[in-house]
Amino acid sequence: MKIAYAFRRSTVYPYEAGDRWLLMPEPALTNFLTKVKEIGFDGIELGYEVFGGDEATKNSVKEIRKRLDDAGTPCVAMRAGGVLCTPIEGEVNRDKLYKSIEIAEWLEVDIVNSALSGPARNKTLGPTVPGLAIQPGSSQLASQQDFERTAEILHEAGKRASDIGAVVTVEVHQHSIADNSKSTLKLLEMTDSPSVFANPDLGNILWHYDEPEETMEEAISALAPHSKYWHCKSLQRVNIPEHDRTHFLRVPIPDGDIDYRFAINSMVDAGYDGYFALEGTQTGDHISKDARSVAYVRQILSEVTDGAPIRPI
Repeated sequence: MKIAYAFRRSTVYPYEAGDRWLLMPEPALTNFLTKVKEIGFDGIELGYEVFGGDEATKNSVKEIRKRLDDAGTPCVAMRAGGVLCTPIEGEVNRDKLYKSIEIAEWLEVDIVNSALSGPARNKTLGPTVPGLAIQPGSSQLASQQDFERTAEILHEAGKRASDIGAVVTVEVHQHSIADNSKSTLKLLEMTDSPSVFANPDLGNILWHYDEPEETMEEAISALAPHSKYWHCKSLQRVNIPEHDRTHFLRVPIPDGDIDYRFAINSMVDAGYDGYFALEGTQTGDHISKDARSVAYVRQILSEVTDGAPIRPI
């Protein structure tokens, strides 16, 4: 299992973060890529925005690819995303997904990840804020038609991905119809494509309702055999039952409420050999925090695959 950097913060001296999804300008970019390589990441995940979105061309994408390859930090996965079952926004996100597959071909990467979340469709349900008892966009509120329309688009995306030797992964994500193991597996079943798989982001299950719909152990055991990419992050959960509300603190992998020792064992046992894609922390010295996460994961992998003892982090 390799480790990719799905970074979530772009503050690197002397550049103060703007859009956290984009690469920063020089000289911060060189500083950033140098640290990514030093930490031990095998590559990075980037979104379609980085390459210019709809305006991306084969030449412009290859220029960015060369910059990343020369730094020893290749792009290893494309990130798309957005709800697919709504009449207007869904059509925009469908085209974004298809364009991301085209960009993936130019990059020669074989993973296109999509999170199916979107804004609230009914303001009476409240905002899309993690930790509440009711969540807009969830599988609980989805219709049969929502599942059918999403599956239809994912099936076509799978065809397009197959044509370039890639796969599409559906990220388990809050505020989406794929927000737990059961809804994700049902969507994959309805999609009926040999090129569409799961991305079992346990952090998003924990980060959704005030009380998780399932345990992390149950979720990863169910999803591991169907996974081709894996977003990983962890949080500390602070529940306030009197208010049906939970607050979350984003922390490095070894410090959170998800047992990644169990999760990594489960994925390896299922034959998973893809990327552990670390979603980095969003506050403080994120480079140092994320380095701790990588060291922890590599030690667990060493224990699982080689039987080596685990040293304290």
